[in-house]
Amino acid sequence: MSLFVQKYGGTSVGSIERIEAVADKVAAFKAQGHDMVVVLSAMSGETNRLIELARQVQEHPDPREMDVLVSTGEQVTIALLSMALKKRGYDACSYTGGQVKILTDNAHTKARIQRIDVERMRTDLDAGRVVVVAGFQGVDEDGNITTLGRGGSDTTGVALAAALDATECQIYTDVDGVYTTDPRVVDSARRLERITFEEMLEMASLGSKVLQIRAVEFAGKYKVPLRVLSTFEEGNGTLISLDEESNEMEQPVVSGIAFNRDEAKLTIRGVPDTPGVACRILAPVGAENIEVDVIVQNISAVDGTTDFTFTVHRNDLSKARGVLERVAAELGAREVVSDDKIAKVSIVGVGMRSHANVASRMFEALGEDNINIQMITTSEIKISVIIDERYLELAVRALHSAFELSEHKVTE
Repeated sequence: MSLFVQKYGGTSVGSIERIEAVADKVAAFKAQGHDMVVVLSAMSGETNRLIELARQVQEHPDPREMDVLVSTGEQVTIALLSMALKKRGYDACSYTGGQVKILTDNAHTKARIQRIDVERMRTDLDAGRVVVVAGFQGVDEDGNITTLGRGGSDTTGVALAAALDATECQIYTDVDGVYTTDPRVVDSARRLERITFEEMLEMASLGSKVLQIRAVEFAGKYKVPLRVLSTFEEGNGTLISLDEESNEMEQPVVSGIAFNRDEAKLTIRGVPDTPGVACRILAPVGAENIEVDVIVQNISAVDGTTDFTFTVHRNDLSKARGVLERVAAELGAREVVSDDKIAKVSIVGVGMRSHANVASRMFEALGEDNINIQMITTSEIKISVIIDERYLELAVRALHSAFELSEHKVTE
C-alpha cells in the first residue's frame, strides 16, 4: 500500500461534473488500497473573480484582507469533493490550510511554508479516510490566514508529500505533462517522459506555467518524486527526477524552451561607478519585496558614471520605478527609464554542461530572424535573453527548430 498526494488544479475542479470525475479518480486509487491525500485549487476563474471584487472596493486591496478573501475559493472545492467521495462510499474529511496547520510566515499574498503538523492527517489516514486539503493557503503564528501566491496549490501538494513521506506527489492539470515548449506557440512541441529537478526548476523560474517554482524547489530539496499528469486523459505524464537517476549520455543538449511575457526593464543612468553602488540600488528594491531577475551593469563612462539595468515582474514595475527614482535622487543619477514591452526567452538543458557552442547556436538562430538581444544571463544549464516582446513567439519557434526539439535527439 502506497501513500499518494494528488493535487488538482482549477480547471480540474471547474464544475460539479469535473469534481465528480476527480472523485472517481481518487476513489479508484483508494479502491486499490492506497492512502490518499488530495489538494485542491479553487474552481477555475474563481480567484480572479474574488480579486476583481476586492479591487472594486479598494484600488490597492489590503494584503491581509485579500488573503482572507481569496482563500475562500478552495473551501468550496474541498467540501464538494469530500461530499462526492462520501457519496461513493469512501470516508473523507476536508481541511483548510489552518486546520491542517500549515504554518507560514506573515508575508501576506506571498507567504512561505515554515512547517506542517501532520498528526491530524496521520490519524485520518490510519482510520482509512481520504484527507482533502485546501491548497494555496496556511496560517501565520498569530492565526492570520495567509496565501502562498499564484500557483501555490502546487507548493501545498509537494510540501504535504514531503511532510508525509509520500510515495509520489502527482500534479493533475489540464496538460498531460511537461513539453519542450508551450504547444500553443509551437505545434510540434513534444512531451518529455522525464526531466531533472534542475531543468524543471529553471523552466518554472523562466516562465513555464506548468508548475510553481517553489513546488519544484520543495520537491528537489526533499527528494519528493513528482509527476505531472492530465486530469482529462490517461497517460504516464512527465516524471521529475533527480539528476543522478538519469543517464546524462542520453540527455539532449537542450531539453526545452521557456519564455516569460511578464517582464519589465528598468535602467538608472549616470550612477557613480563606485564600490557598493549595486547594493545601494537593489537593497531598497528588495526591501519592498520586489524580485529582481536579470541584472546588467555597463562599463564605466569617461565621467566615472555607469548605467545599471535590471528586470522585474511587470506587475511590480510601477512600484519598482518609484523606489528607483528615490534612489536616483540620492545618488545624483541622470534619469530612470523603463520598458514594459520586453520578454524573456531561455534554453534549458543539463546536456549543455558538456557541450560547447550552445550559446553561439542560440544567438545565430535569433540573428537569422533579425531578433535583437537586449540582455543575456547564463548558468550551467540555461541561457536567457531579453528581447522585444513582439518577437517572442518568433524567437521560441526559431530556437525550438534550431535545437531540433520536435524529435528526441540523443547526444553523441
